[in-house]
Amino acid sequence: MWVWLTLGAVLMQTFRNALQSQLSTSVSTSGVTFARFLFAPPIALVYLLILYSISDQIIPTFNQRFIVLVIAASLLQIAATSCMVILFKQKNFAVGAGLAKSEALVAGVFGTLFFSSHLSPLGWLGLLVGCAAVFVLASGGKKSELSLKTIAIGLACGTCFAFTSLLVREASQMLNMPFSHSAAWVLLWVLCIQTVLLSSYIWIKDKSIFITLRHNASKTLATSFISCLGSICWFSAMALHHVAYVKTLGQIEVLFTMLIAVFWLNNKIAKYELLGLVLIATAAIMVMWA
Repeated sequence: MWVWLTLGAVLMQTFRNALQSQLSTSVSTSGVTFARFLFAPPIALVYLLILYSISDQIIPTFNQRFIVLVIAASLLQIAATSCMVILFKQKNFAVGAGLAKSEALVAGVFGTLFFSSHLSPLGWLGLLVGCAAVFVLASGGKKSELSLKTIAIGLACGTCFAFTSLLVREASQMLNMPFSHSAAWVLLWVLCIQTVLLSSYIWIKDKSIFITLRHNASKTLATSFISCLGSICWFSAMALHHVAYVKTLGQIEVLFTMLIAVFWLNNKIAKYELLGLVLIATAAIMVMWA
């Protein structure tokens, strides 16, 4: 189940990134980040109500620790998303985006140290192979592509995403209910907090962003909808399995993108790209069997 949920999340994330990239040409970084969350809470609420109509559960008790976890996860995801949007504007975006995928290794290390994750030797090897794969693909075999600024933003993005995922999993496991319901509750909390925080920030700093997003209403709604579907899949997968494994398998997004470029857009594949694809496929198999 966690494998299928992760693959669904990857598919949604690929579409969301494309929409955010389009929005970033006419909307500020804060606006593009906000577009991801603007319409997401009601979508998440509808999903939760559907789950309760299918399998009725009690309303969980949200203690102080749970609230602290979801607030921290909300803030870190906002920071990570902002870093990713900034990467869109970098000349060597591919390098930064690849380094952002370091979240799998970061989640593995800190999950083991602080969140009671126990990964097998095969799982650790899969994490390392996955990190090597995205680095090979991102660098394009050219060391000159690596700029200090892009490296810093990419690593910061990956670290924030990793801790977001670890906190989300921790919060989900605190609720004594089926994984689908616990993940949906955590998602609703996170999205509501993020929407309130970003709305307040934009209202204070630059109200014109609301007007800009209204002028791009269709893209904004599509971004929120696709992002919410992806988050449902991510949160559910992480409620089921270790974050490091989920994120390593999630690197298959790069493989999907490359395959589309080759077979749909008729782009030629370079040797380093072929090596990267083989490494990603190997990493995915390792974590699925770990």
